[in-house]
Amino acid sequence: MAHVLPDLPYGYDALEPFISKQIMELHHKKHHQTYVNSLNAAEQAYAKASTPKERIALQSALKFNGGGHINHSLFWKNLAPASSEGKGNGGVLRDGALKEAIVKTWGSVDKFIAEFNATTAAIQGSGWGWLGYHPTLKILEITTTANQDPLLTHVPIIGVDIWEHAFYLQYLNVKADYLKAIWNVINWDEAEKRFAEA
Repeated sequence: MAHVLPDLPYGYDALEPFISKQIMELHHKKHHQTYVNSLNAAEQAYAKASTPKERIALQSALKFNGGGHINHSLFWKNLAPASSEGKGNGGVLRDGALKEAIVKTWGSVDKFIAEFNATTAAIQGSGWGWLGYHPTLKILEITTTANQDPLLTHVPIIGVDIWEHAFYLQYLNVKADYLKAIWNVINWDEAEKRFAEA
């Protein structure tokens, strides 16, 4: 069955002023749609491949576009219209198990965000910053993945896209400003749900 572009759970302009309508439209309709189309094409080619060599040749396309589809499908749910703008629940971390775990691990939510932003800003080139739950160690950890690699070592709780297409039209080359702003639209309720499931 072919993969499809998921609908956004809010309007393209809903995350303004922190993420512009223009970025959201391009990011969703163009970039994510391209990953979906390319993943479908790679899977069709893989199904028709008759030799191991042909199948091996398709691995990078499957990984890149499959990861792009997985990561962005998580990312859209990770975001919500900002509470600070009176639009939604974005940026609000309520008391609960996730907040307790963050405070226990990093000392405070602010310290966690500072470390997350520093780790994510240090990615060379393109990639993703993650708050993940390590299923074996049973702890929260900040980690990163390169390019569109999905997070396989941890259960993703929050993922932040650090590809230039996620911020450049609004924040230019200042990744730090984008990373500071995005916490105003992080959907902590979704993160709490993922943490409970993990």
